[in-house]
Amino acid sequence: MAYVSQDLKAKLAPTIKAICKKYNVKASIAVRHHSTLVLNIKSSNIDFIENYISTFGSRREMSAVHIESIRKNGNLDVNHYWYKDHFSGIAKDFLSEVIPAMNNGNYDHSDVQTDYFNTGWYIDVNVGKWNKPYELTAE
Repeated sequence: MAYVSQDLKAKLAPTIKAICKKYNVKASIAVRHHSTLVLNIKSSNIDFIENYISTFGSRREMSAVHIESIRKNGNLDVNHYWYKDHFSGIAKDFLSEVIPAMNNGNYDHSDVQTDYFNTGWYIDVNVGKWNKPYELTAE
């Protein structure tokens, strides 16, 4: 059963914070429902939203309504399984460092064919929040 404690968060936080500092990203780390380690990216000079739209938005899966919704709301949930396909450049570089750091020590022995899920903990990476949009800062 997925479980992440405050102690585990405290153990992983220095590495995650160092990566955020390296890329000039302001973010907070939280634990949700004792099962999910959450990184909420508040602001940076990396334009995650436009990078996502330009890298992934040209595909047929994303409608113009969805793209406009992301721009209007100013938040984005990062799919941590597909971030390498959904982002490019410095945004991809940052995510390629921070997501493995969030999973340091994690395991996944799940078997979806038999509906058996066994993982150490889940992770979420959010660019902005539903009630506070992501802030793009000047370099």
